Amino acid sequence: MSEENVRPSWLHDEALGDLERVELLDVSLPFVAPFGTAVATWNSKDALLVRITDRGLVAWGECVADPDPYYASETTATARHVIRDFLLPELKPGMALAALLERFRRVRGHEMAKAALENALLDLIAKRRGQPLHALLGFQAKRVMSGISIGFQDDVPALLARVEEAVTSGYQRVKMKIGRGRDVEWVRAVRARFPGIALMADANGDYTLADAGLLARLDEFGLTMIEQPLSYHDIYQHSLLQARLRTPLCLDESIHGCDDAEAAIALKSCRVINIKQGRVGGLLEAVRMAALCARSGIPAWSGGMDETGIGRALNIQLQAAPGFTLPGDTSETRRYFHEDIAEPPVTLDREGFIAMPPGSGIGVEVIEARVQKRLRGRERLK
Repeated sequence: MSEENVRPSWLHDEALGDLERVELLDVSLPFVAPFGTAVATWNSKDALLVRITDRGLVAWGECVADPDPYYASETTATARHVIRDFLLPELKPGMALAALLERFRRVRGHEMAKAALENALLDLIAKRRGQPLHALLGFQAKRVMSGISIGFQDDVPALLARVEEAVTSGYQRVKMKIGRGRDVEWVRAVRARFPGIALMADANGDYTLADAGLLARLDEFGLTMIEQPLSYHDIYQHSLLQARLRTPLCLDESIHGCDDAEAAIALKSCRVINIKQGRVGGLLEAVRMAALCARSGIPAWSGGMDETGIGRALNIQLQAAPGFTLPGDTSETRRYFHEDIAEPPVTLDREGFIAMPPGSGIGVEVIEARVQKRLRGRERLK
């Protein structure tokens, strides 16, 4: 589905304006182990969920923002404010999703808030029609490639142990976090122990262009990519860095929609793009971006934000789109949570693939008792 094609009829015809109930739920799920990056370390997933109840159906969306502004400027508090006071009030009786999304254009930025509400409405439409979300979007089910993101570890032996576990489990790609003082020698150690794995390094914007020489030393390790080495809002300086490296750069935080992706491709700022549907405004924009990457010959993959089973299921459904050609941050539930709020859990098959969940909408069942167990706040909006 792209801007060049006729948009599906349900986007224009499915009335959404008379919903029975819309709620915002705050939940906190402890991580199995702390997850550290160059910008912060988190001990739990504190998520803002959107729950829509209508005609006996319950639909879900998940906001990927954190409670803090360390990864992105949006937070769960700003998303709650924007959804409650600016986005949901735009939904009028009889309005379809296409008209609502057009009204969303009045709100600048706040893609994470928009994605949470849009995705819940897409889940509702798919459940009304008895379809899995990927089918609603026009795609066939497929097995999803797996990838794991390994946060900062205390030392190199601990990192090697985590990579060993990932390789033994069958993951098709391993991503390790890097940052100042934990880069070249740490990557060298992983590559020496695991010479054949698809390995990438994620810097989360911890470097500047002055570090180009240091980053060029990573060329010797045959990395699949280096993700977002420079500032989280930069596109131009990445083009200068990419010209100095053999290793493909991947942009993540600085891509907020198709316009940013087009600029990055035109400037040759990267050779790979990470599409996080929650960062770019929702599933529909993510599908358009995947199509853009495919037309431009740019490999793309689905990034993760340590989501609960709701957001994880959304990301799996999204990867039915043909533009996703590389393993994403799609990993087993047990790597993050002892007990998730949705069933079935994400698991790998013997070949390291993940099956799409079988149910309608996002495909998983959200367990109410588990939501209540992890609930930290609730607000009824409608």
